[in-house]
Amino acid sequence: MHRLIDGYHRFRTHGWPSARQTFESLAEHGQHPHALVVTCIDSRVDPAVIFDTAPGQLLTIRNVANLVPPYEPDTAYHGTSAALEFGVRVLRIPHLVVLGHGQCGGVAALLAGPVGGTDFVSQWMSIATGARGKALACDSPDARQQCCEYECIKISLQNLLTFPWIESGVRSGALTLHGAWFAIRTGMLTLLQPDGSFAPP
Repeated sequence: MHRLIDGYHRFRTHGWPSARQTFESLAEHGQHPHALVVTCIDSRVDPAVIFDTAPGQLLTIRNVANLVPPYEPDTAYHGTSAALEFGVRVLRIPHLVVLGHGQCGGVAALLAGPVGGTDFVSQWMSIATGARGKALACDSPDARQQCCEYECIKISLQNLLTFPWIESGVRSGALTLHGAWFAIRTGMLTLLQPDGSFAPP
């Protein structure tokens, strides 16, 4: 905890003076993010750093392996779905990005098969069972990992369209969906193309 407090003191000393006006404006006028990013909880992947954004510009949803579950309005707890609803229906954000990344631990666990001793991870990763099937057809471990990371992004994008207020926003042009993948080792970003491949922007 002391590292966090030390960081806070550095922020108050060096960061706050230049950021004060921004925060005061956000407090006064509220937030109006221009993009919503669904990404992984991996500490090496920070959308604000990757996209070089300031406070108030991105709404970020983080979970294991950047997965979006299908639309299931029941009595269970749905953190990712609730955050999506807030971003799309309340804030009316026009761009929604699913950002995957290299060396994803959730994807590695999915490829390894059912994980014993976990209360939630195995069930959560079962959202992407179809990605595992495609990836296992690849020749090498690295190819399987990357293929599965790509397929998880595509599954999340497909699941987003099961939410009626996302599907209607896409259909009307008020909302645009994007898939992206970030390579931790090289810092390179690629975007999902119409043909299903990933290419640099």
